[in-house]
Amino acid sequence: MNGPDEKKAEESEKTLQILFVDDEENIIKSLRRLFGDEDLEVLTATSGEDGLRLVQGCDNLAVVVSDQRMPSMSGVEFLEQVRALAPDAIRMVLTGYADINAAMGAINRGGAYRYLTKPWEDEDLVRNVMDAVGLFKLKQENKRLNELVKKQNQTLEEWNARLKSRVLEQTRDIVARNDTLNQLNEKLNSNFNNSITAFANLMDLRDRTSRSHAGYVADLSARLATDLKLPREEIEIIRTAGLLHDIGKIGISEELLKKNLSDMNSPEMFEYQTHSVRGQAAIDAIEGLREVGLYIRHHHERFNGRGWPDQLVGEAIPLGARIVGLADYVDRIVTQIPSQDFVPQVLLKVARHSEPNGRFDPALLPFLKGHLKEIYGDSTALAEKYEVCIVARELIPGMILSRNVISGTGLLLLNKGTVLHDDSIKSLQRYYQLDPPREKLMIWSKRPQT
Repeated sequence: MNGPDEKKAEESEKTLQILFVDDEENIIKSLRRLFGDEDLEVLTATSGEDGLRLVQGCDNLAVVVSDQRMPSMSGVEFLEQVRALAPDAIRMVLTGYADINAAMGAINRGGAYRYLTKPWEDEDLVRNVMDAVGLFKLKQENKRLNELVKKQNQTLEEWNARLKSRVLEQTRDIVARNDTLNQLNEKLNSNFNNSITAFANLMDLRDRTSRSHAGYVADLSARLATDLKLPREEIEIIRTAGLLHDIGKIGISEELLKKNLSDMNSPEMFEYQTHSVRGQAAIDAIEGLREVGLYIRHHHERFNGRGWPDQLVGEAIPLGARIVGLADYVDRIVTQIPSQDFVPQVLLKVARHSEPNGRFDPALLPFLKGHLKEIYGDSTALAEKYEVCIVARELIPGMILSRNVISGTGLLLLNKGTVLHDDSIKSLQRYYQLDPPREKLMIWSKRPQT
């Protein structure tokens, strides 16, 4: 009779299974053919119901890829049930470029690891699915290491009195394994932060006039929070709120988004003002983003109580929301001042709104001036600048993009006018390896003195 360790070894040697679910038979055939040469057992189903029956019969299911739009059961509904039946399996959803809400639903409700767009590039699809298989193996190994650590801890307690040297040796081993687990956790945290940035990029795709508005708001918000000497964790929460503050606008029509607030009628204004509450609701399912959601909800509150949605007054408005609200306003008015000396004009406008019984917290105004030039520079003085072609590896923080950066498959990565920082540079360099843009990378440079 096999022992527990032998049984686990046998399970680890089983061929990993991947499941594709799509109601179109030709797509199923294409997917089966695409993965025919991989060392995997490829399972297929043409409906969510058939897919669930297959999941229940699987004993080594690594990845589940589901189409979003199916007649009787959507991909989100299907992945939500798969999450309960096979929680360890990596879940992915196939969706069209325009179906952003479905992608969010798959991530929030179905616990999807990633969404893939239709139509796909074969190499990209295979790479993403095989990455998911690798992640599944990594998680299985992680579980095995955790079980091993628990078992070794029990052994150490039993041997402690007799073999002190043995205990020290095993402790060193545990420390090494914990370092491995910490690296895994750091990777998961990095993926989480990258997902936040991806959501911000999706919002820029939704409103192409925003010129990386979310990135500028996040940058200015984080700088103000740092000046206030807030804890590092709080600064990161505020920066994330700056990135996602307009996520609720995804559900608002493009026609309404193009209107000025002063041109909206009462029903349109009511619809527009729901975006802060919608933004909070959209991310509330993610426990780690709930404080971010609170700042998103209240970033349109006013210090004098005349804001929305809850008409909070003064310091009853969360500090993070006050900071993001100010940064949001500043970034929008900067684009309306086509002058090199925009800083005094911006400060004057903010000061008028920071007077007693005004819109903004007056305590924030003294910290604003020092960051305007650093973030926006003389962005309107184009006559003094010219474009320079540069390669991704030569990018440094502070450079300003002179053109949009679009990936090889057509995804808008960064808007022109974006001020680059360490994270955006790393992200851009990654894309030049995964999905290289076809156009040259162009930045603004000052003209040399003559």
